[in-house]
Amino acid sequence: MAALLVAGYGAARATGVRPLGGVVLLAGLAVAAHDWQRKGPVVLAGLTAAYLAAFGLSHPLAKKIGAWPSVLTVTAADAALTWAVADRD
Repeated sequence: MAALLVAGYGAARATGVRPLGGVVLLAGLAVAAHDWQRKGPVVLAGLTAAYLAAFGLSHPLAKKIGAWPSVLTVTAADAALTWAVADRD
């Protein structure tokens, strides 16, 4: 589901409509949250916070390393965390 961070940015970039990127991000979060809730409320809350933090951190990071590298970096970090917490088994 972390790949939807990339999809959200891609949608906003391709269309020039930033809110569309937000819709993609929120849709991805909704799908992921449905899956994560099966792991319990702590996992759901933690991974939701991590997903939103990745989105938020991508903005200041983009000023330092560029937009696409930033999005790919936070997506990789979020994907690794999600795998370790919810998908490994």
